[in-house]
Amino acid sequence: MTRPPRPPSVPQPAVERMTPFAGRPAVVGVVPHQHPLVVLTAASWARAAGARLHLAYVDPTRYVVEEHPDGTVQHAPVDPDTADDRWRTTEDALRAELGAVLQDADVPWDLHYLAGRPDRALTHLARAVDAAVLVVGTRTHGAGAHLRELVEGSVAAHLTHHQHRPVLVVPLDVVDWAEGGGPWRR
Repeated sequence: MTRPPRPPSVPQPAVERMTPFAGRPAVVGVVPHQHPLVVLTAASWARAAGARLHLAYVDPTRYVVEEHPDGTVQHAPVDPDTADDRWRTTEDALRAELGAVLQDADVPWDLHYLAGRPDRALTHLARAVDAAVLVVGTRTHGAGAHLRELVEGSVAAHLTHHQHRPVLVVPLDVVDWAEGGGPWRR
């Protein structure tokens, strides 16, 4: 007995779902002390597209209480013994850091302080602002980075498999293939 194929439960990528780049914002995943190449690459894209940047930090020490239609979230600390306003210090420092990086970029930008899983939070924001693209950086290799990526997975990989928008991945640390290197050989 052959079953008829089930329709996908999640809207799939399709030509009719493409969001035009011109004038449409980009959602950019940021972290404190991130290499400026990620944000400056996104700014270059935004200038070319005549678009706004929605920079988003996803705090792993907080969880989402409620998602709002504008892409903002109400969040709370994972650890109930943590001071609830410590996140504001992180947000202020990140805003200052990004302001310094983007001071000469000549593109409008906003910072969104989000919580929970980075791929889900960035996808929610992209949907809310009708972004044309998501921009993220790769992890830099270092002690424990490879193991962390194997366990947690790549934000870029999760994004490319769980939403329909293009994902621009900015490389931050590359391996010289001529030297026989590769992530599986570390």
